[in-house]
Amino acid sequence: MPDWDDVVRIGSGLAGVEESTWYRTPALKVRGKGFVRLRTEDDGLLVVLCSTQEKEALLASGDAAFSTTPHYDGHGSVLVDLDRVDAAQLAELVEEAWRIKAPAALRT
Repeated sequence: MPDWDDVVRIGSGLAGVEESTWYRTPALKVRGKGFVRLRTEDDGLLVVLCSTQEKEALLASGDAAFSTTPHYDGHGSVLVDLDRVDAAQLAELVEEAWRIKAPAALRT
């Protein structure tokens, strides 16, 4: 089961990523723009940026690793349960979130 250290390891392999905070929780940012963060330090949920289409697909999959709250309605963010998510899928989600926020010059 992945943890925050695994998220940091995945993110560290992407250009321009820095460990930071976002809404007072640990986060990864690219060029100062957040793309993944812990929702709180103790609930094991990540807030991961994604397209609204990807969010809908993840939620419709029925996989218990993915959820949302009314706070994120209409926003391209999905909650990812680190206790339930597959490590390979987590890596894909982190990389896709990075692609959403990374400037074109870093995505080459």
